[in-house]
Amino acid sequence: MKVCTCLNPLHTALAIFGCLLGYTTIHDEMEDEDLRSLVYKLGHEEGMKTVVDPGVLSPSEFLDNVLTKRLPNPFMPDTPQRIACDTSQKIPIRFGETVKAYRARQDLSTEDLTLIPLVLAGYLRYLKGIDDEGKAFELSPDPMLDTLRELKPSEVLAYTEVFGNDLFADSLGERILKIYEELDAGPGSVRKVLHKTVNA
Repeated sequence: MKVCTCLNPLHTALAIFGCLLGYTTIHDEMEDEDLRSLVYKLGHEEGMKTVVDPGVLSPSEFLDNVLTKRLPNPFMPDTPQRIACDTSQKIPIRFGETVKAYRARQDLSTEDLTLIPLVLAGYLRYLKGIDDEGKAFELSPDPMLDTLRELKPSEVLAYTEVFGNDLFADSLGERILKIYEELDAGPGSVRKVLHKTVNA
């Protein structure tokens, strides 16, 4: 519940887009309407459909607590740069398990996903080390960083150990690449695509 749906995926989404948009604290990101909408919808609309209920705590109550109390809390001064450390090691569990669940269930399809593809495309864009204003920023430590930065975006997505799935087994991989191209269209493109997607 925490690792795959209600907290850790939201942290990673904020880390990726926080670095791209120049934020240095998570609580400041939660005052950004687009980023707040991203994590609310990522948790409630995409993650909650596959959440594993532990039985001792309501997943929806836990998620609401994360969104309204933990992430906006200025007394928890976490940074997107810290959370972005080792992202290649975190994606398989934080997003890969949800993708697997959407593929495994008859009532769901990866075609229903819009925000997870956005976050994964955002990760490809993050790997460039160029923010949305066109300025270089320091990428957070990650054991796969040098390897992934030498690859084309399509080659990065083919790394099943990073994404926990063959993203090209259906249309998901191609959709992520298309979003990446939009995110990489020039200064301001990250904000434009983020705003468009969370308000669709």
